[in-house]
Amino acid sequence: MNWAYTGSRQRGDESLRTVHRALDVGVTLLDTADMYGPFTNELLVGRVLKERRSEAFVSTKVGLLVGDQHIVANGRPGYVKRACDASLRRLQTDVIDLYQLHRADPEIPVEETWGAMADLVRAGKVRALGLCAVGARSARRSGARLHDATIRQLERVQQVFPVSAVEAELSVWSKEALDALLPWCAARGVGLLAAMPLGNGFLTGTLTPGEGFEPDDLRARHPRFTAEMMAANQPIVVGLRRIARRHGDEVTPAQVALAWLLAQGPHVVPVPGAKRARWVAENATAAGLRLTARDLADVAALPAARGSWD
Repeated sequence: MNWAYTGSRQRGDESLRTVHRALDVGVTLLDTADMYGPFTNELLVGRVLKERRSEAFVSTKVGLLVGDQHIVANGRPGYVKRACDASLRRLQTDVIDLYQLHRADPEIPVEETWGAMADLVRAGKVRALGLCAVGARSARRSGARLHDATIRQLERVQQVFPVSAVEAELSVWSKEALDALLPWCAARGVGLLAAMPLGNGFLTGTLTPGEGFEPDDLRARHPRFTAEMMAANQPIVVGLRRIARRHGDEVTPAQVALAWLLAQGPHVVPVPGAKRARWVAENATAAGLRLTARDLADVAALPAARGSWD
């Protein structure tokens, strides 16, 4: 679910059609968060779930509050429990399949927050718990290995209640999770939800270097989406398009990027956002695309993405 891109173009009816289309083509995971909007994305998903709850696996998140000027973390146990009840109302369901901690609150021991979330499982309001990758930006600034902070947090909360899934950025142009986080998950039977699997839209090949973004689109202020950096990273899209052509004229770079993620293991689940029903259908088709050993080798040989990701 996109909440940070071209919000002025989002329309309720089209968004509803998109979610319905996702279920129609076999997508089952609907991933959202209370901060998306804030709240409006959960309300949208809830309108669909009211009619089709049995067809969906619902994931939402807690722990971030959107203010006028910034986003703050809140991991206080009382708040977590109230936020869960509010999400259940907005989603029009009596249980959340996967409840994720969006970010740990630096002022609250993560074990306390996780304990409150575990109470929600015991109360029957939540079925499983997940954690969004943390510490990536601080790791980049300090030079520490990416995702080490996340693994440390995972090991702490595992002592309180089992982790069922981790949501972390993973894509053709952001592969750091392959180094340690993905092996950690695989060894423990923990699912990895690959966030931003299409590189915030860049890997679709539909963005033109130098094209403007609306002021409320986060990419308008993103260092990797300047005209210079988008031009510098075009060889990545060119490589994906070359692979796509081997599989037919209708195959797209986006589908190759998603198929590459699926090839990383059965516990990897991409979570692409989509504002249009046709994009949902295109993304879903990637599940049937089988990349060859040559394809995978060519993806591995693509140049590293240029430009800061902070």
